[in-house]
Amino acid sequence: MNVELTDYADLWYQQAEQKAARYFETLHAQVTDQTYVDGLAEDIRLWSRKHIRRQPWLSFMSRGTGKPDSRDYHRYMRWLNYTGKLKDYLDRSVSYIYMRDLGKALDCPKTQSRIKQVVNGLEQFLIRSAGTGGGQQPPFISLAGLYRWAQKEGVESAVIWVMNKLKNVAGHIPEDMNPEHAQRKLIKIIVGVVMHAIEEVEESPGEIFPAERARRLDHAIRLGYSYGLTYPYIDDLLDSGVLNDQEKERYSRMIRSALLTGTVPALGTWTGTNMNLIRFIHAELREAFEYIKGHQRPEFRMLFFEQSYVFFHSQHLDRVKDLSNADYTNEELYLPIILKSSSSRLIVRSVLSAPEDEGFDQRTFYYGIYNQLADDFADMFDDMRDGAVTPYTYFLKYREQRPDLINPYELYWTVIAHLIRNVYRSDAMTREVILDRAINGLKRCKARLGSDQYNEIMSVLASGQPELHRLIQRMVRKADDVDFLDKLLRDQMVTILKNERQQQEEFFDTVQSVREQINNQLRIAEPENLPPMKTSLIEAANYSLDGDGKRLRPILTWVMGVKEYGLDASAIIPLLKSLEYMHTASLIFDDLPSQDNASTRRGRATLHEVYDSSTAELTGLYLIQKATEEQASLSGFDPKVVLRLMRYSSQKAGEMCMGQAMDLQSKGAALTLQELNRICFYKTGIAFEASLVMPAILARVNETEISALKRYAYHAGIAFQIKDDLLDAEGDQVVLGKPTRQDVENNTSTFVTILGIEGAKREMWEHYCLAMEALDELPRPIAFLTHLLNYMVNREN
Repeated sequence: MNVELTDYADLWYQQAEQKAARYFETLHAQVTDQTYVDGLAEDIRLWSRKHIRRQPWLSFMSRGTGKPDSRDYHRYMRWLNYTGKLKDYLDRSVSYIYMRDLGKALDCPKTQSRIKQVVNGLEQFLIRSAGTGGGQQPPFISLAGLYRWAQKEGVESAVIWVMNKLKNVAGHIPEDMNPEHAQRKLIKIIVGVVMHAIEEVEESPGEIFPAERARRLDHAIRLGYSYGLTYPYIDDLLDSGVLNDQEKERYSRMIRSALLTGTVPALGTWTGTNMNLIRFIHAELREAFEYIKGHQRPEFRMLFFEQSYVFFHSQHLDRVKDLSNADYTNEELYLPIILKSSSSRLIVRSVLSAPEDEGFDQRTFYYGIYNQLADDFADMFDDMRDGAVTPYTYFLKYREQRPDLINPYELYWTVIAHLIRNVYRSDAMTREVILDRAINGLKRCKARLGSDQYNEIMSVLASGQPELHRLIQRMVRKADDVDFLDKLLRDQMVTILKNERQQQEEFFDTVQSVREQINNQLRIAEPENLPPMKTSLIEAANYSLDGDGKRLRPILTWVMGVKEYGLDASAIIPLLKSLEYMHTASLIFDDLPSQDNASTRRGRATLHEVYDSSTAELTGLYLIQKATEEQASLSGFDPKVVLRLMRYSSQKAGEMCMGQAMDLQSKGAALTLQELNRICFYKTGIAFEASLVMPAILARVNETEISALKRYAYHAGIAFQIKDDLLDAEGDQVVLGKPTRQDVENNTSTFVTILGIEGAKREMWEHYCLAMEALDELPRPIAFLTHLLNYMVNREN
């Protein structure tokens, strides 16, 4: 088979190019003869009846309820619902997705029925989700929302897998590649492949059992990631300046070799600053490539390689163009665009081994350039800056010396006319959706550039057919209700990804900064003339305190107390110290031979290994007393509030002891999940609860908020413990700073021993969701708690 692929490569591209040339010839003739103009103008006038209306009474009655910024997701959804526009908004949005991503004809009764079904379900979902959240991100963009969907569909393992993959990819996208947009495109491809799979299932209602539905969706998620990975790690990487010319050439040869031999070649020796990046990418792409090959039906493999090769080669031809070359023909400019834009969509069905869909190939082939020209129009100024060759950049540079060049903006409207009248048979809904999209694109461009620059570029691009373009610009100025859900989600996702990255950086900066402050305060001073025994205890205590601890509990207290509740940072230092003293004491007891018998902690020998068990026990008791002493020294607060805090602290310390006792008594016993949850909360969750509740007590926060914080702490604590159990089963001892497999050796019941690794991961994400849902009940979003929870479930130590 490998030799056959190489032999077929030239033929594949020649056949595809001939088809593209015939399509381009049709479009070229329409541009030249202007035969599209009258029909398009009539379509726009028909379309305008729905979008340009005089509504003086509505305007009067809706004063004070102006259209909010679509980036404010919750307000925007509520506004759409309030004004009665939500149904139409979803109808055109879902119809567009069915036409663009699924290649459907909108005049098909079966497709219309499915669109109506999806719109009705989506409408109810959006109304519910927009009414909650208090500024939190939409549920279908959040990890918790994604996992809740996975539970509903029975694909938890696949979603956990892809979330971990996306996390790793996010950590390996250089800044020069615009990480947020690279991630967005990858997620979009995954969603698109899953949508194809859902539609196949929904086309046979009642014939496919839930288990088979779940199997297909699981498969689609993994295939979607495997195919989507090519966008950031082939397309975007080769378009960026991350690799030098020699690296790009070598990397391109490797991709071409994989497509022509069916096997990803070995990486070989790769040196330089990009070595680690390329190693990661090579491993991920090889795994993805093998997954796609291994899960395709044999009759689809050749089609997959054919479409993939056409896609890659057309991209390559487009990429290597030089803007300084004034001699490119129209065919050289447009044929690769037709091929890459159509084949990128055609690949999806061959990846899925999807059955024949009458008309799909033709519709997809003709449609692709419409989207590509719209994208190139939106990006033309960035492309000009980067020296990239697109129909727009090339025309703008050479239009005066090359009168033969086709104006890409004119071609764009020619394609629109051709699609409406010839491909989609003048279907009214298709006309509605395509023109909505076109006018929306121009409106967004005008808003982004500003009126002056927009008018300036239009004076160049829209110079022909003045009457038609005056009509179009009138639509841009006056038409309404042309926005789309996928654009909102794209903007929302990019904003969220950017905000999350910034907040994550702030999270780790805060953790590091506060951790250093706490470390500087923790050591217990050794006054002169102390008895030797007390000096020995202080030395032992400081040995344990000096370990490389995370200090999560006092850091969390500092953030909640200082950042959220406005407490004085210096005033709560005793509380921070007390929390770490209590936590360190619990670790000392936990490590003792009579309990877990651990030999290392925080990257070095445990206290009883350095001293002895008796000293360790006494040091633990001493640290508990020091914690109480620190709490009693809190000044600047109402004494009654401090007493309430100390009473609460004492209760929680006692409950932690109960948890440890329960844990010890359970060794060798087969625990139920309920019993393990209870032990886990008493051992771990209580400490998180105290870190949140104690500053809330000092700030006199109301009980409703404290109750939500307790629920968050309960589930976050269990999620943290499950991750600990997973790390003990799967983690790296060097990274962890302590031995692994200790739970098995100690015959300890854990989430892994009870549920298995996959079951433990599911349970961890269930508690993640419950913790996030508790955060939604707080009166304001607290980004630090979200990122703390993300850290807990994604950490490596």
